[in-house]
Amino acid sequence: MSSDARRLVYHFISDEWALDNLARRRLKVATYGDLNDPFEGRAVAIRDPATRRNYASFHADWGRRRGLLCFSRDWRNPVQWSHYSSRHRGLCLAFNIPESLAVPVEYRRRPYPDDVLTKLDTLPDAEAERLMQSLLVTKYSHWRYEQEVRMFVELTDPDPENGLHFEEFSSDLALVEVIVGYKSEITQSDLNAALGSIRSSVTTKKARLSFQTYRVVRQRDPSMWPA
Repeated sequence: MSSDARRLVYHFISDEWALDNLARRRLKVATYGDLNDPFEGRAVAIRDPATRRNYASFHADWGRRRGLLCFSRDWRNPVQWSHYSSRHRGLCLAFNIPESLAVPVEYRRRPYPDDVLTKLDTLPDAEAERLMQSLLVTKYSHWRYEQEVRMFVELTDPDPENGLHFEEFSSDLALVEVIVGYKSEITQSDLNAALGSIRSSVTTKKARLSFQTYRVVRQRDPSMWPA
C-alpha cells in the first residue's frame, strides 16, 4: 500500500506497557468486549426483541474475527492523556497509516433508526460488511473529544504469554514519533534503548502543560527531560 495516501494518528499508552511494546515493535489489539464504551455495537435503536438478538449475534460474530487499533487525530488533549496514558505518566505514539485503513468514528446524539438493518439482509456480503463496519464506528456524541480513528485488523493467534492479541509495526503501522508524558519518569536513555534499531527513524519529545491554554504542548527545556 505504499502508493496510498497517509494519515498521522496518535495512540495513547500506559507507562506499564509502553517500553515493552516499543521494544517488541507492536501494539495491543482491542477486542469489542474490552472497549470502555458500554454502547459499543449499539448504534441502532432496535425495537423488536428478535431483531435485537439477531443483530447481537451478527455483531458478536464480527467481533470474534476482527479487532481494532484505536487512535486519535490529536495528541494535545489533556483529558486523553489522563484517561489512556496513566494520567500523563505514559506515552503517546504517532503512527503514519494508510488513509484507506483509517476509519474515523462518527459521533451522533441518537442511534440510527432500525430500518438501517433491513439493508444487512439484502446487500451482497461485501457491502453488508462495509455497512456493519460503519455501524461499529458510531458512538454517542459525548465521546467526540477523542477525535477517534480506528484501524480494523484480523484477529490472529493470541500471544501465548498472556492470551492477548497484538499487531506488529509495519509499513501499514509505521511508528514516526514518541511523545513522553509530562509526569513520566521514562528517560531519554530508557526510550532510546526500547527503540533500538528504529531510533533514527523516530522523532522523540517530552510533553508539558501549556501555560496559556488547556492543552498539552512540547517541552522545549532540555533540563526537564533527563538523559
